[in-house]
Amino acid sequence: MQSMWFNTTTSPFLLTGFPGMEKAHHLISIPLLVAYISILLGNGTLLFLIRDDHNLHEPMYYFLAMLAATDLGVTLTTMPTVLGVLWLNHREIGHGACFSQAYFIHTLSIVESRVLLAMAYDRFIAIRNPLRYAFILTDTQVIKIGVGVLARAGLSIMPIIIRLHWLPYCRSHILSHAFCLHQDVIKLACADITFNHLYPVVVVFAIGLLDFLVIFFSYILILKTVMGIASRDERAKALNTCVSHICCILVFYVSVAGLTFIHRFGKHVPHVVHVTMSYICFLFPPFMNPVIYSIKTKQIQIGIFHLFSLPCPKARLIAV
Repeated sequence: MQSMWFNTTTSPFLLTGFPGMEKAHHLISIPLLVAYISILLGNGTLLFLIRDDHNLHEPMYYFLAMLAATDLGVTLTTMPTVLGVLWLNHREIGHGACFSQAYFIHTLSIVESRVLLAMAYDRFIAIRNPLRYAFILTDTQVIKIGVGVLARAGLSIMPIIIRLHWLPYCRSHILSHAFCLHQDVIKLACADITFNHLYPVVVVFAIGLLDFLVIFFSYILILKTVMGIASRDERAKALNTCVSHICCILVFYVSVAGLTFIHRFGKHVPHVVHVTMSYICFLFPPFMNPVIYSIKTKQIQIGIFHLFSLPCPKARLIAV
């Protein structure tokens, strides 16, 4: 009996790429590798620009740096095992490594939601109370918000990840993705997993849904304030500062909603669709966020032109 217990709890998990398409894994890895490199370059460039350019040393851009760092974290957490499976067919992953990966993936997902909320707060203060903006969102306050976001996200995920270490695993040990997710691992446990089923639902509603609702209502108040501005040009200028953030919110929450919808109602959909949606959910926001801010934010555009020593049409950019 002790031998059976030992085997079931120490056998490594097996990661899965694209089931039924194993022969095409090398081809599939090409667009994924391009996406990973683009994410690293895009978000890395944003971080470098914000650190190096004193014109970007403002709360709005500090929060953007937090978003870029979070996207880099998600990418660097998933990339090694994904490419290991697709390139080398290296499927085995130990329990400790798997649980750690799941912890960072879920923690950083919550961090992204909370950073988007912080960015909404930044736009809310900038538009509703512009004269006190610099006094409310000081550098110290931004640091406190960043540390608070990271600490709360990490602590909220810790209970379910810690409990994974205590559970026995006596099923196939085959995970359905090329990276570890809590909802995948928990299916392999042969013990009472009621807590691990209910707690994530509470976290999603208490954090994810609440963040979305607060962001939604903050933009209703922002819109109400903007509509009260007499000058049409000033209204357009105020709204334009929010466009990039709104696009990032839509990209993040639409991706999450799509994945949730597929998992909840797509039981008869081929498993490869579930896997593909999970990649879209984890890759699309980190890929799009730098693109959105590079296109819609003039200061970021100017910084990119200077970084690559390109002729900068500064007058035209400011006039737009």
